[in-house]
Amino acid sequence: MWGFVVSGRRRPAGSQLSNALPKVTMEPSGSTTISSSSNHTLNSAGGDCAWEVSDKTRLCRFLCYGSEGDIYTAREEGRVSMESAGALLSLLQEGRGAEVVEEVKRFAQDGQAVRLGPSFFALALCSQHSELKTRQAAFKALKEVCRDPAHLFSFIQYKKELKEGMKCGIWGRALRKAVSDWYNEQDAVSLAAAVTKCKQRVGWSHQDLLRLSHTKPANEAIALISKYVTKGWKEVQAAYADKENSEVVVKVLSYLEVVEKVKHSCDETEVINLIEEHKLEREQLLTDHLKSKQVWRALLKEMPLQAVLRILGRMTSNKTIELGSSETQALCDRIQSEMALKKAKIHPFSILLASENYKRGQGFQGKTKWEPDSSILKAMDSAFYKSFMNVEPVGKRFVVAVDVSTSLSSIVPGTSISTAVAAAAVTMIFARTETDTHVLAYSEGALVPCSVSADMTLAQTAVELVKIPAGSTDCSLPITWATENDKAVDMFIILTNNPLWTFTSSPVASLKKYRQKSGLNSKLVMCGLTSIGHAIADTEDRGVLSICGFDLGALSVIRNLAQDLI
Repeated sequence: MWGFVVSGRRRPAGSQLSNALPKVTMEPSGSTTISSSSNHTLNSAGGDCAWEVSDKTRLCRFLCYGSEGDIYTAREEGRVSMESAGALLSLLQEGRGAEVVEEVKRFAQDGQAVRLGPSFFALALCSQHSELKTRQAAFKALKEVCRDPAHLFSFIQYKKELKEGMKCGIWGRALRKAVSDWYNEQDAVSLAAAVTKCKQRVGWSHQDLLRLSHTKPANEAIALISKYVTKGWKEVQAAYADKENSEVVVKVLSYLEVVEKVKHSCDETEVINLIEEHKLEREQLLTDHLKSKQVWRALLKEMPLQAVLRILGRMTSNKTIELGSSETQALCDRIQSEMALKKAKIHPFSILLASENYKRGQGFQGKTKWEPDSSILKAMDSAFYKSFMNVEPVGKRFVVAVDVSTSLSSIVPGTSISTAVAAAAVTMIFARTETDTHVLAYSEGALVPCSVSADMTLAQTAVELVKIPAGSTDCSLPITWATENDKAVDMFIILTNNPLWTFTSSPVASLKKYRQKSGLNSKLVMCGLTSIGHAIADTEDRGVLSICGFDLGALSVIRNLAQDLI
């Protein structure tokens, strides 16, 4: 039996997306053996006890993707509720509230959470727990977890929902102090920008929070912002017109004056000048301003790159982006700028999603249509490869196995990407960033030859995968291959179209046998690329997770599991 071994070498930045697959070489399966110098702890007899799903594991899953179960469903983001937080409640009842707060901080701060809602919910629950130390820890962590106004508003709303039906309100002394500290400990100029960009969310406004928290400003600059939010600009002008103001107060006054000026301006040229000079954002403009192409062009210059990628179709549709224009060239230069990509920390899968959506020429909702600009597609092509520098290696040994037994021409739900392209992209991400990655293709009950070379386009690779004869799916094959050939593997990532398959031995059972033979703490992720919520694996093994569909969050889930974070 042969395995497809993929080199972890990085391709030069100038490579084209059309040459999207890494170099694949054929090697005898026995060429890499399980090393006795593995840095993984050996399993205890049978390995079963070491893999029990604890309440701590369930909490970490909840903080990562909003569910305590072993299934991550891509693009599904429902409202968090008490029903999905059983482990969180159990840990609080055991007196482990401070430990819960530390986990909330870790997931919210380190970018490990796919969705932040669960962190705000958990913090809100901790903040009104019966144990004083837990409440104190939660309120102390508020600024670290809720880094911008939208986060703070979500936290307050969760507190309100958790208190509904109870006689007492949420605005006790501890919350009033925590919210007051949140405002008072901000940099004044940054706070001025924040309160004018995000004025309200989920039924709460800054005016509500400042009033209900009885905030006493810690300094004159915060007092100025508080007066602006609660009383308005005219009151601020009257109060500060004849005063001798400090340097920071002058800065805040000048910034707020610009925001007010743009709100009352009907002069397109003036609005554009204010945007460019003071780096104003679209949330600070009027709806009428956003009807102007020139205003949008001014906004695009400083708009976060991730936001730019999301609105490329709309900007092309309304002719803000015009073929051959100097503005379009400047935008293309920025999209493929290594400095801009590094600053924005954009993942290659994000660029692929944006590129395929733009190439589609039509929005998923509404009637917006556009003719894709070839120069923009070329820039995104280049950016895709350059963005691999933003993927930090995990440093584990991976097997990425692609099931080619069913058609790979299906579309991943909620995207414009075919399952063949998605599978190719995932293998590239691991092959280019992890030095020890094996890529396998399997069908008809065995690993199969697959003629993939480095000079093939992504489309050619997809065709190559699709033309392999279809047959029954056996997702245990990659694990069996590693077991029989003494391969050292820390994580198996199995990509398949269909979450339902036939096999002689389940992947979970095969994984347990592999662990027993190798002595490694190996993990398994089953990815049903076209699944919309079906359980692929049913197990109480904390080293096994299922992914339904695929998105950028799925890669975060895989990374977190590989690092024992969930």
